[in-house]
Amino acid sequence: MTGTTHDGRRAIIVGAGIGGLATAIALARRGWQVQILERAAEIGEAGSGLTVWANGLRALDVLGVGAQVRARAMADTDAGIRDPTGRWLARTDTDELARRFGEVVMIPRTDLFEILREALPPDSVRLGCAVTEVGHLEGGVEVVHTGGVATGDLVVGADGIHSAVRQAVFSGAPEPRYAGYTAWRMITAHPVPALHDGGQTWGRGERFGVIALPDDRVYLFGVADSAQGLRGPEGEYAEVRRRFGTWHDPIPALLDAVDPATVLRHDIYELPPLSSYVLGRVALLGDAAHAMTPNMGQGANQGLEDAVTLAAVLDRTDSVPAALAEYDRVRRPRTQDIARRSHRIGVLAQLSSAPAVLLRDTVLRLTPGRAMLGSFAPALTWQPPV
Repeated sequence: MTGTTHDGRRAIIVGAGIGGLATAIALARRGWQVQILERAAEIGEAGSGLTVWANGLRALDVLGVGAQVRARAMADTDAGIRDPTGRWLARTDTDELARRFGEVVMIPRTDLFEILREALPPDSVRLGCAVTEVGHLEGGVEVVHTGGVATGDLVVGADGIHSAVRQAVFSGAPEPRYAGYTAWRMITAHPVPALHDGGQTWGRGERFGVIALPDDRVYLFGVADSAQGLRGPEGEYAEVRRRFGTWHDPIPALLDAVDPATVLRHDIYELPPLSSYVLGRVALLGDAAHAMTPNMGQGANQGLEDAVTLAAVLDRTDSVPAALAEYDRVRRPRTQDIARRSHRIGVLAQLSSAPAVLLRDTVLRLTPGRAMLGSFAPALTWQPPV
């Protein structure tokens, strides 16, 4: 490694999600002692897949785990956007996408968590520790949690959209807002015939996504306009079948391969733009800083970018506050731009009136493929800092 030697400096990372684990790895590789405080009883997230875009893979390479991720992931299949009858509205040339921006892979979230956990320093995670207070000390910072008190040189709030660190330190920060739609996520319970075409299907206020995973499994997601907190009386699987079970092949057959008990449902929230991601020796990262809608598939990827960027700027100076100011200068404009783009895609995808949907679908069919590929550039051209 290059830069300042940080052996003995201590970082307290709140949250053991993808961003928190990545931050711990990135800092440990640069000589920091790291401790992760996680409120849950275990690490991981079941029942969903993850698209790791070229920018996220570059960050994972910096962490030293890119090869492991590629070995356990699957390259992107042909993709695009269809209507519920199966008519293509837009096609994505995934080979050209990879040539222009770098490869894209799909991996179960559980596999990515396992890879990141294995790269952590031994005994660096404390489970069942809910943070209650965060405060600055002279030359350091203190975190009070249900398991005791931790002190260090740096606190990283990587504890999600409802971040306890953000609430404790950033007074007046806005609360998450409901995006107006809900999402179901599931993975087929057993192998299915090889999937040649993935992508999304857009209807009227509803859409469905199909993403191939390794071992002939498929990650599926459905999205629909819904009142906040509303749940169907017959259960989530029945609701998914009611909404999407008559859409084009292979959606009905894929739903047949789902274990109804494994369907997850989450209302979609986003975080309004913050005026800063840092205060003194405290930094926010990932969803705690910039929770965005999933419409670009960039949430976890931006958290990975945050992690390697934070470690890089801390490596350049002995002043933690100065490094965090640079982190905020670099990361806040980019992540808030990606969040805005993702929000706009959601507005377009969730159109529900017949005239608006007809116009949207016509525009998609008439948009040249080069223009569609170019829309990926703002997210995928990112390069890790040196």
